[in-house]
Amino acid sequence: MSPRIYLASRSPRRAELLQQIGVEFVVLPSDIDESVYNAEAAADYVLRLAREKAKVCAGRLTDIDMPVLAADTTVCLDGCILGKPENDADAYSMLATLSGSWHEVHTAIALASDRGVEVSLSTTRVKMASLGHDVIAAYVASGEPRDKAGAYGIQGLGGTLIERIEGSYSGVMGLPLFETAVLLRNYGFAIPGASR
Repeated sequence: MSPRIYLASRSPRRAELLQQIGVEFVVLPSDIDESVYNAEAAADYVLRLAREKAKVCAGRLTDIDMPVLAADTTVCLDGCILGKPENDADAYSMLATLSGSWHEVHTAIALASDRGVEVSLSTTRVKMASLGHDVIAAYVASGEPRDKAGAYGIQGLGGTLIERIEGSYSGVMGLPLFETAVLLRNYGFAIPGASR
């Protein structure tokens, strides 16, 4: 079967990563409430959102002719979830908090089809460099942090702020390619190089 899916995301980064592994897709954004439940752990949060996004999009289809892939990413520091910043001041505050620290980036993916919903989780540890005021201010002024969980994008200028990662680079970008390929292969798509 040639890989063709619905992508429950408007993210250009996720689109780029799917293109990288030869998966064709139709964008079908989900637009769900992304509020965090009281005392919800970061991993549970992204798994719940990815599952809900996939289900909502699949539910809008009269016939699930192609599976729906959804994903959600969040940054977690010492148990505290850092989502997308509300404004530049919030972005500055997040980056100042992350400065010099290890944190986790959790990305969950969900694949909904006529067989149900299958989910997977990628967790990566990320070490941010110690950042001075000028560096943070210049990065915030670039505009890049505005729509990014944790107020940075590793694939852009934010990559210059990261000292080290332990885990999946594509997971930090927002779509872990290994886990995505495994889900798609389990469904029946031929994705070269992915193990079961």
